[in-house]
Formats: sequence, C-alpha cells, structure tokens
Amino acid sequence: MKKLLAIAGIAVMAASGSALAADAAAGKAKSAVCAACHGANGISAVPIYPNLKGQKAQYIENALKAYKAGQRTGGTAAMMSPQAAALSDADIKNLAAYYSTL
Repeated sequence: MKKLLAIAGIAVMAASGSALAADAAAGKAKSAVCAACHGANGISAVPIYPNLKGQKAQYIENALKAYKAGQRTGGTAAMMSPQAAALSDADIKNLAAYYSTL
C-alpha cells in the first residue's frame, strides 16, 4: 500500500511539474504558423477560426492533442490535424501557455 501511495505521489508531482514547465516565450516563437488563421495576437479576423487569445491553457492543450490523435474530425479538422501532428508535446504546452497569457 505504501508503495502504491508513493507511486501515486510521484505521478501527481510529475504532472504538476510538467504544467509548470511550459514556456510561453517558446510558444510565441512557435505561433507564427498559427497566426495565419488565428491572427498575430490570437484574435482571428475570420469568423470560423476561434480566437486563441486568453483561452485557457488546458483547453488549447486538449484541443491540439485531440487534433493530433485524430479525435477531432469536424469543422476545421482537415486543416488543424496536420498542423497539430507536426507539434511535439512540449510545443503544445508552450503554445497553450503563450495564448493563455495574452
């Protein structure tokens, strides 16, 4: 039982540490391709593309991971899935951190 609790504690610390490891500056550097549809400052001029500015980091991260995994198939998935597929998990966290701080 103690071993199970120790493993669970380590997992929780690792998960919270990875959330803190996001680098908004690296996300900003990676966001140039996003700007084509979502705007240079995260505000889209095209109504079908969502604004990313101020969006919750966890939402952006979940959405990008879902596109990458092929779990989002409607709407703009044909454009977003290849974009997300090119991103590492660190890139996704960094982009989410960047847009959530705008």
